[in-house]
Amino acid sequence: MNTKSVWKAHAALFLVNTLYGASHILAKGVMPNYLTPSVFILFRGVGAVLLFWSVLFFSKVIKIEKQDLFRFILCGFFGVALNQLCFFHGLNLSSSINSGIIMALNPIVVVFLSFIFLKERISFLRILGVLLGASGACLLTLNGIKINTSAAFGDLLLLINCISFAFYLVLAKPLMKKYSPLTVITYVFSFGLVFVLLYPPTLSELLITDFVQIPLHAWFKIAYVVIGVTFITYLLTLYGLKHLSASTSSSYIYTQPIMVIVFTYLFVYLGFSADYTDSITMEKLIYMLLIFSGVYLTGKEG
Repeated sequence: MNTKSVWKAHAALFLVNTLYGASHILAKGVMPNYLTPSVFILFRGVGAVLLFWSVLFFSKVIKIEKQDLFRFILCGFFGVALNQLCFFHGLNLSSSINSGIIMALNPIVVVFLSFIFLKERISFLRILGVLLGASGACLLTLNGIKINTSAAFGDLLLLINCISFAFYLVLAKPLMKKYSPLTVITYVFSFGLVFVLLYPPTLSELLITDFVQIPLHAWFKIAYVVIGVTFITYLLTLYGLKHLSASTSSSYIYTQPIMVIVFTYLFVYLGFSADYTDSITMEKLIYMLLIFSGVYLTGKEG
């Protein structure tokens, strides 16, 4: 494999998780004051589909084969609809710090799913890693229950989002061997948007949204999520997935909690967001360390 392409793939995945880290704070500032989570996802889906098809229009359009259609539909469901609905509704109820910590579980879930569906071996160290990571996630959720029941439900939705995205990474890997990243993500988002539109609250909440009262700074945050954290990140993720394994690609998610903490302080200093620094506690940092340890061990060959 081309070494230069591999390094580019690593750089792409690091950029993806940097962009995601910022979005955890910026998206929190939009919901629920200006947009409901469902309407925000609709914005994201429509914007992404228009952007992807616009670029694909000027590229070589590759028709998908009939035998791959169901896999594309599943990728649309897990990688866009279920993933995003759980993430935005979970973020709305929980905190940006919790969302970053829970997303770090993704590599562990990918290893587990790879064992089930791809028959990859799981060593003792990987089993220990899964147990450590799961312990960190459970302790974080239990902490949320002590403080706020709705926050605990939000953490549960974020966990489902994490599992859903892991399914997407495993399902999308075979498609990358046959199609370009642009082709894959265009069709995946198109099918995903259909599922989002079928979610009952989406259109009803859209009709009662007061777009006039949304300030300019909120529109900039919405644009960042649609363009930066949807259009750019999904393309870069698939580029990374094309040159690296699903497990390696997902391992970059462990940088998200760090990025979330960095951007939390940075955006407060710059006045870009509300002050969420009080949600960064020593207890959560310990849970994050547990999850990081789990991620490290699951990445070991054993």
